[in-house]
Amino acid sequence: MQVKSILLIEDDELDVISFQRSLNSLNMEHQLYTAYNGIEALAMLRGDGMPKIDPLPDVIVLDINMPRMNGIEFLRILRSDSDPELSSIRVFIMTTSYEDYDRQMTEMLGVSGYLIKPLNFNENTKRVSSLDNFMQFHILKIVGQ
Repeated sequence: MQVKSILLIEDDELDVISFQRSLNSLNMEHQLYTAYNGIEALAMLRGDGMPKIDPLPDVIVLDINMPRMNGIEFLRILRSDSDPELSSIRVFIMTTSYEDYDRQMTEMLGVSGYLIKPLNFNENTKRVSSLDNFMQFHILKIVGQ
């Protein structure tokens, strides 16, 4: 089995932990890189001020609502980048946003999928078990097993 390289761009530590735990539970060979906002992710992809991800990731899993540079801003830069290697990386959105604007913008920017993370609306917090099940189900689709 080929090792999959994934860049997870997510500012919520619970989501990062859940994603890592789900990858491990699937016994999938992987290399996971994590960035906490779009600025950090671009620096990792370009090697600007930090080690460059080499080889580039097979897929990017991107949150929309993040500080400093949100997912849509990151995606605009990625898709307009003069480096065709960067602009052609598959990107999946993984967000809590139900906003039509977010979905339309990301689709216009060529995402491969748009996944809405589960929430517990009674307490307005994420349910760990729901999030883990969600992650495991979709990770297999995202990495193309």
